[in-house]
Amino acid sequence: MHAFVNREHNSLFPLSRLGMHNEPLPATVGAAEQTLGLRDRSVALRIDPLRTRRLHYEIVARLVSKGARVAILFGRAAAPLPPSVDLLVSFERLVYQLRGPRLSDSLPYEDRKLPRAAPDDRFDIVLDLCGDDSTPTGGRTIRPLYDGVPGEAALIGALLAGRMPVIDIEDVQEGAILARGAPCADNSRTILEAFNSVLARVATLAIAVIAEAGPLAPLQRPAARSIRLREMLKLEASSLARAAIRRLYHLCCYAPHWRTCWRIVNGNDLWTTRSLSGVSWNVVPDPGFRFYADPFPFLHEDSMYVFVEDFDHRRNKGVISVIPFGEHGPLGPAQPVLEEPWHLSYPFLLAHQGQIWMIPESSAARTVDLYRADPFPHRWVREATLLAGIEASDATLVRHAGRFWMFAATRDGAGSWSDTLSLFSAADLHGPWEAHPGNPVLVDKSAARPAGAMVLRDARLWRPVQDCSAGYGTGIGLAEVTRLDGQAFSQTLHQILHADPGWPGRRFHTLNCAGWLECIDGSAHSPRSRSVAGFLEHWSGRRDSGERCRARLPGTLDLDERD
Repeated sequence: MHAFVNREHNSLFPLSRLGMHNEPLPATVGAAEQTLGLRDRSVALRIDPLRTRRLHYEIVARLVSKGARVAILFGRAAAPLPPSVDLLVSFERLVYQLRGPRLSDSLPYEDRKLPRAAPDDRFDIVLDLCGDDSTPTGGRTIRPLYDGVPGEAALIGALLAGRMPVIDIEDVQEGAILARGAPCADNSRTILEAFNSVLARVATLAIAVIAEAGPLAPLQRPAARSIRLREMLKLEASSLARAAIRRLYHLCCYAPHWRTCWRIVNGNDLWTTRSLSGVSWNVVPDPGFRFYADPFPFLHEDSMYVFVEDFDHRRNKGVISVIPFGEHGPLGPAQPVLEEPWHLSYPFLLAHQGQIWMIPESSAARTVDLYRADPFPHRWVREATLLAGIEASDATLVRHAGRFWMFAATRDGAGSWSDTLSLFSAADLHGPWEAHPGNPVLVDKSAARPAGAMVLRDARLWRPVQDCSAGYGTGIGLAEVTRLDGQAFSQTLHQILHADPGWPGRRFHTLNCAGWLECIDGSAHSPRSRSVAGFLEHWSGRRDSGERCRARLPGTLDLDERD
């Protein structure tokens, strides 16, 4: 699970996460070494100088940092967005108190930062961000499409229809689609925030194509929608109602709140049954003001332990804790074993060369760190920093074809934490770690972010993935890795699991199994007081003891959906 901010908001679009501190060690791979170089490649951005956005400055800065020579071509933007869109954005900024810079911000054109190209300049590639139908001269031209249509009107039209558009990067001269991505709105409450999440992935995909590393995901592309004032008003009214309910819920309950569930399996685990049904799930009790998520069971010397993110709502910070387990459940309370000044979660574990290692998520520190048990399970020593200067969530390792491979959800400063997958590999666990030349290998809200340890079944490699199509943690997909090497990556998503009558709530996002124990985490509600708990139980008609996951009562309101 990502840092707490990633769980703070649900998507606006319901349709479609003081102890042992050690001195930092040198990073095996720095941020600059993880990106592909574009030295001596010439790139032109085609923009309307009267409609310059912060996005344009950001793309230029990233390309220059990679060694590219960048200049600006002037064009004329397609039909402007209706004034009602600007009014909507201003309204959202005021009502939701949306502060700080965003990629969508309009900025005056500055020749010093965006130097204009000379009339006779030729370029290796032209990125056309105007959205009109003209084809500029001067080089190979690419442009973003939103549900197959150029221009921001198609982007806004999709958002008003309650969905995130599929982004294509099109070769204008050839008509070919060079890259495709499905951005996620898991941290977006408003049209403005969703708009910026899309723009962030436009930058990701366009730069990947320019670096000749663009991912092409097999995604279906919905039909484009025009901007309709009636839909705009309807969606904004719905958004305000949901915001009011969310605010009320946060006053009554700790939110979001997760719980770790477990069951004993004898071969018929979730990977076999492809279902949450079967043996009933049990809940690890928590004190209410803390929750346990991202469970990783680990069998050591015939004893079972479950490592979890232990999040304290009062401190707004997570640590790693361990719960000793027997066949009848926890043998004792959760005990903190690793804390850093930053938030920790997703305690991925592996055994290697006689040692037990942990790689918890530490994206808040912009690192991926390796810890060694000394001794297991109660003390962990930071051994090395594998990646530095990178926002990487839920790093998951697997040994494949003689190398270690790291799967992680990455983010380049904006947009979702859950829609972009990057790969890294190394001959040794300690590194050096090398970025895959195709990074990011996937931009897909339904199948990018890791959801637990990978498994090998019948000589086939599988990975659980988070499906965030309808919001953060709304499903787990079972994806088969069909190619994994230094040139390419591919996977086939075989099934997505959503909540069924045997699972309360509508969210879960981490699945792991070790030996006879299978664990998964799910959403829950945790009232701030007994009086609030009694009121909510009386109002909703639901009794949730926290001892066992039970079926959702027909006709009742699931409070898990409101944070």
